[in-house]
Amino acid sequence: MTTTNPQTTFAEAAPVQRLERAAAALTAHGFTVEILDDAAAARTRVRELIPEGATVFTGASETLRLSGIDEDINNSGRYESVKARSRTMDRATQLADIWRLLACPEVIVGSVAAVTETGSLVAASASGSQLAGYSGAAARAIWIVGAQKVVPDLDTALRRVEDHCLPLEHERAIKAYGQPSALNRLLILNAEPHPGRGTVLLLREAIGF
Repeated sequence: MTTTNPQTTFAEAAPVQRLERAAAALTAHGFTVEILDDAAAARTRVRELIPEGATVFTGASETLRLSGIDEDINNSGRYESVKARSRTMDRATQLADIWRLLACPEVIVGSVAAVTETGSLVAASASGSQLAGYSGAAARAIWIVGAQKVVPDLDTALRRVEDHCLPLEHERAIKAYGQPSALNRLLILNAEPHPGRGTVLLLREAIGF
């Protein structure tokens, strides 16, 4: 009997039928969902969704980095970048102020580790810096999600986080920061109670972890 390697499965783009099931379930749970062809389309759509001059925080995300969205938000001058502002603040004396900035921007943009076909988003984090904004503190949230992150249910989503995402993030963190990552905080969003607040841009291509 052949056993499927979960690492391979979790890296493969889900077919359009699975994307459509996830989109329908997320929509039923109060999220606004768009299915887009690729990261380039998402980059254009993000520019359309966020008004110029808005205060925006980007959660750490390979999807945002690879798509160019992180660069657009934090270095273009089009928006008030929370990340850029926080880097000018003293972490020893202004840490509480930094956390308030991260938690309550006008818009938070990021990705998630998994999306279920039953309509949930699963985000994992070592620091938790993006989770307050994701869960409701930010006025608006936009998630860009590659097709390989669509899974059948929450059990599979949690397995994807531990078996696939964490090892890749661990490797990235070692290279970037000289220290390993950790699955310290986990957020599951089962619904969005405020219509229009949460937008999920589901891509037909695989991108990110």
